[in-house]
Amino acid sequence: MNNSNPRVSYWHLWTDPSGMSRQTRCAMTEFEPIGFKLGASCWQSKKLNDRASVFTTILPVGWISGWQENPSPRWIIPLSGRWAVESMDGQRVEMGPGEILFGDDQNTKEREGRRGHRAAAVGDKPAVLMIVEFEALAQSISPCRFR
Repeated sequence: MNNSNPRVSYWHLWTDPSGMSRQTRCAMTEFEPIGFKLGASCWQSKKLNDRASVFTTILPVGWISGWQENPSPRWIIPLSGRWAVESMDGQRVEMGPGEILFGDDQNTKEREGRRGHRAAAVGDKPAVLMIVEFEALAQSISPCRFR
């Protein structure tokens, strides 16, 4: 096994102290090596210990949301298709399979009719998203809280 720690990139949609939603490219780097019964080794990192719900959402072709906040912190992982997220600061990020977003934009303050983010299905196929939503509310107002 490679002895260097892995790096897993993700987008963090978060709320700054002024109530503006923003998106920051982050990386999880704090992993520990673990072994399995058959001798294979891999890396693992536990990020939250809160109760969570897991569900799948399908965004049809051409779907666009209104401005909204994530109801609670959630990992959003595209399984197929592509989707886009626009934050209040105007940044628009497109993601597809293998890319990850942590939606953490609670407690934003409305500006020019915008609050939180808006999302859209991109391309000619539905976007299938796996969502892991946590019961706990956000505890910080800074980007990249998962290392």
